[in-house]
Amino acid sequence: MELLCVGGMNKLFTGNSLLGLCLRQCNQIQAGTLPKPFIWADPGTIITMGRPVTIWCQGSLQAESYHLYKEQVSQPLGMWVAWNFRDKARFSIKSMSPNSAGQFQCIYNSSSGWSERSDYLQLVVTGMYSKPSFSAHPSPLVASGGNVSLLCNSKDTMDTFHLLKEGGAGPPQHRESRFSAGRHQAVFPVDSVNISHGGIYRCYGSFRFSSHVWSHPSDHVDLKVTGTFEKPSLSAHPGPSVTLGENVTLQCRSESWCDTFHLFKEGFIVPPQRLHWQNNTGPFQVNFTMSLVNSVHAGTYRCYSSHSTSPYLLSQPSDPLELIVSEAANTTSPSKHKPDFKSASNSQDYTVENLIRMGMTGLVLVVLVVLLYQS
Repeated sequence: MELLCVGGMNKLFTGNSLLGLCLRQCNQIQAGTLPKPFIWADPGTIITMGRPVTIWCQGSLQAESYHLYKEQVSQPLGMWVAWNFRDKARFSIKSMSPNSAGQFQCIYNSSSGWSERSDYLQLVVTGMYSKPSFSAHPSPLVASGGNVSLLCNSKDTMDTFHLLKEGGAGPPQHRESRFSAGRHQAVFPVDSVNISHGGIYRCYGSFRFSSHVWSHPSDHVDLKVTGTFEKPSLSAHPGPSVTLGENVTLQCRSESWCDTFHLFKEGFIVPPQRLHWQNNTGPFQVNFTMSLVNSVHAGTYRCYSSHSTSPYLLSQPSDPLELIVSEAANTTSPSKHKPDFKSASNSQDYTVENLIRMGMTGLVLVVLVVLLYQS
């Protein structure tokens, strides 16, 4: 791990030179009595492999130097000599790697002595292993007050799975994996769902021997909470019964203000269709058009409304609409499809008679020619 520590004296320490300086000056550092500093990482504590990260340590305006420690390493990894900015120090990692991951603490000293150590900072690197699979059961669409289970699984022998919510204030959730149906998996139950649960979720996997080294992130699951607003209405035009190859429009309409509509088909695992309301003066409605319908389009549909400012909070569902797709009616008379053997026989008879007549006529002409020639 290459750690850069830049101090107010404009000195740059890297690698062994930095560690040697810290060994000489800080070899006997013990936890002190000054208030402990606050430690954090920018842009965050979960970093993709190869990306940079900065560890910050904030202490006191009376601080003279800051020191960074990593768990299971007895000596400090870096030192920041305070000069212009005494209340905090910056420790930069240019390229995140498995060696850079782990638990960190920092301390500072002043003329009054040494501070206590900060709380632990858990720094994680991601992107080392294949991404796990991730899904919501029974559905990523959950009624307020209902329950949902988020399932993370992998064919690799991962010991632990980690659940993160994008933009969430809380720490990641962790679950030990269990082997089932040929895969290693963990279930994250979400009970009594409320509006705070809506959002984007991802999961990661890791091994017990390197708990700070995680896999690539799974594909995301959008958890949507329904029941926040009144239900819209759903109708089909020209009607819910459609012939193969025709077009049909499903119209979702709301009596209350909203600017986004979502169309779901029961039993369909693909993401819902979503349209934004475009008319700033007209009714709150959108049209979902299906062209050249086929049997795949048949099924039960519901629609929801929402506000673009809260995309994961949806209305109550509309009443269900059953779309029926049928084959075109057969208007051709069956008799036209059956061969008319009698007509065919009569036609053949007429053809034979005509041939006989033509033959007799030709014979008469030949006889007349011969007689004229003799005379």
